[in-house]
Amino acid sequence: MADKSKKPTTYDTASSDTSFRKTWDREQYAQKAADEDARARNEAHNRYEAKRTGKKYHAPIDYSSLEATTSRIQRLDVAARVGKTTIVPANAAVGRRGRGAGFYCPDCDLTFKDNVQFVEHLNSKQHLIATGQSGEVVRATVVDVRTRLRWLAHRRRVQEEEDRQVSQLDLAARWKNRQEQDDREREERRRKRNEKRRKGGAHGIKSEEDTWEGRLGIIA
Repeated sequence: MADKSKKPTTYDTASSDTSFRKTWDREQYAQKAADEDARARNEAHNRYEAKRTGKKYHAPIDYSSLEATTSRIQRLDVAARVGKTTIVPANAAVGRRGRGAGFYCPDCDLTFKDNVQFVEHLNSKQHLIATGQSGEVVRATVVDVRTRLRWLAHRRRVQEEEDRQVSQLDLAARWKNRQEQDDREREERRRKRNEKRRKGGAHGIKSEEDTWEGRLGIIA
């Protein structure tokens, strides 16, 4: 009698073969758990020491991984939502933490009811660190200024070219709409003229324009 357990499957492998499953490195995950536990213990100790001395605890920051602070490229438009209705969930945050009605910062998960507070938050150290900026400004050199001026001139030329293309597209679209409107009016006039002629022929009335005298301009 044949052994059914050794019968190959669709992929020509034995049914008991589980080598395709993912294997886990127990030592690696044990070391990861130990490091996380040590970090939590160290943070708890630092919090206790800060509280005992009457200071506020701040998590250590690796400033070497942060970039220098730069100016915003886009203009901050805080008046874009004036007069608009925002739907917020029933469990929206009452304080600043979480997303609610107002100016929301997704990087810090904070909501501000006032645009002045929102702008101050965007310039604060908390927001800069959350966005990967150190808060330090690098002094620009002459080469940096020249590069910036070239980039601004290039951006202005690109913007002017885009505006010119948009105006050309609008002109072509308006011209096309005008032609379609003229065609519709011409077709309507032709339809009314044909309908008037059909009605005149049905009643046996022949206008002067249909006779050869009328076509030649001779009035009887």
